[in-house]
Amino acid sequence: MSYSTTYQRGQYAQRRTGMSRNQNNTRFTSSIKLGPVTHTVLVALMITVLGLIYLTQATKATSYDYEAQKIDSQIAELSEEKTDLEVENARLTALSNVRESSVAKAMTKSEAPAYVNN
Repeated sequence: MSYSTTYQRGQYAQRRTGMSRNQNNTRFTSSIKLGPVTHTVLVALMITVLGLIYLTQATKATSYDYEAQKIDSQIAELSEEKTDLEVENARLTALSNVRESSVAKAMTKSEAPAYVNN
């Protein structure tokens, strides 16, 4: 390996000429050359794809919001129905209605309780 030494602004700099250890001997050069218009088109396509991905994610969130809103309205309707049923249950089981029912009138009074002696 040969080095050439030059003096630059108060420092010595060595330039390598030839091959050195642990480095590639060849460099990759692409056989395809792209112009500025092609680069612009590729960047525009990448931005468009990223925008479409963003839009699909945003519409998913919106659809979940609509489903949650629908479920909330169902919960509200069912809670109203529950309160109506509770009121109707209280009306039907009111003590005065039970006393005056035909089932209650057909009942007989119980006798005094009897205890068993051992």
